[in-house]
Amino acid sequence: MTSTSTATRRRDHRRPRWADVSLSAVVAGLIAVAVSYAGPLLVVLNAARNAELTPEQTSSWVWAISVGSGVVCVLLSLFTRQPVVVAWSVPGAALLLAALGNYTYSDAVGAFIVAGMLALVLGVTGWFGKLLASVPGPILAAVLAGVLLPFVLKVAGAVVDAPLVAGGVVVAYLLGRRFMPKYAVLLALLAGVLLVLVSGQGSTPQMGLELSGPVWTTPTFSLPAVMGISIPLLIVTMAGQNGPGLAMMHANGYAANDRLLLGGSAAASIVFAPFGAHSINLAAITAGICTGREAHEDPTRRYVAGISCGIFYLVFGMISGTVVALLAAVPTELITAMAGVALIGALQVSFSDTMADARTNPAAVEAALITLAITASGVAPWGIVAPFWGFLGGAAAYLVLRQTRQARALR
Repeated sequence: MTSTSTATRRRDHRRPRWADVSLSAVVAGLIAVAVSYAGPLLVVLNAARNAELTPEQTSSWVWAISVGSGVVCVLLSLFTRQPVVVAWSVPGAALLLAALGNYTYSDAVGAFIVAGMLALVLGVTGWFGKLLASVPGPILAAVLAGVLLPFVLKVAGAVVDAPLVAGGVVVAYLLGRRFMPKYAVLLALLAGVLLVLVSGQGSTPQMGLELSGPVWTTPTFSLPAVMGISIPLLIVTMAGQNGPGLAMMHANGYAANDRLLLGGSAAASIVFAPFGAHSINLAAITAGICTGREAHEDPTRRYVAGISCGIFYLVFGMISGTVVALLAAVPTELITAMAGVALIGALQVSFSDTMADARTNPAAVEAALITLAITASGVAPWGIVAPFWGFLGGAAAYLVLRQTRQARALR
């Protein structure tokens, strides 16, 4: 392990310094938020539309998950001096696409609070962290690799569909990595925006600058809503977001305090639930943008990316309607290509960690490859996301393979 990664194992007690601020870290935070709004937010909007929520309730939902995420990002990144990135649960929002309309909205809000309280217990007691610590590192790294891989693979399709814009992003990124590694993602973003403007492939958004605000919903509690929303939401959030989110931080050398991070995000979920937030949790995909080398070559200065991400969440949350309209005018290929190139570094680290114990613990690596295959497949039986099944399948395979090798060794 390098000295820089060793330094990140402990919380840095230095005060925040303006000297730590870098353009690459600020841009990393901006890209992370843009990726969150361009894709995951659309799942939330579709769920709200399916449940026939009012425009005010929908706007409050977006406000709550944005502002809640922003507050947690800023506070935890400042306190830990680590790039803590949180977001709303994407698999949780996907779950609500079908489930939300089956209950009154107040019952759904009550179910969000119950899910947050259960997540808080799992987080602050350290039970979830202990579960992850008991699993071999290659399996956890493989879950992360399986989550990241589809996003990087989509870049090829984006280049085929929009060779000028997406291809330009890839070329700019490669040239940036060759000549200015610190600013490779920034150069790719600037190139993509410039090519969109020159080619006219974007559309003109119909929007005005309007402030968004919260709408309070008094929660009610019902057993059907708890069983139909709270429990599935807890499972997909912990397995599909918090687990990979912790793995992402560990993969980049950060000794993440699982009790603090999970507890803090779960507490924010509870506080913002009456305004519509279904879940606030550790991010995995966007965390890779802020915790990797693209944010800054020095890991001790990447916490600025987490703060930047939080500030952009707060700003965009206040004008969420305007931001959604603006991002709708951007070609999807640009967002796809930007997400892919920004995550290459994180994918490289996770692949390396997946194969790290090939000689000393081949059973763990073989189980990790099974984990990778299941997670990257995207299967989601019963609405439970692929990372959960990948984790489960890999752990089960490891138990079988380890017992088999131990039996052979005794013969």
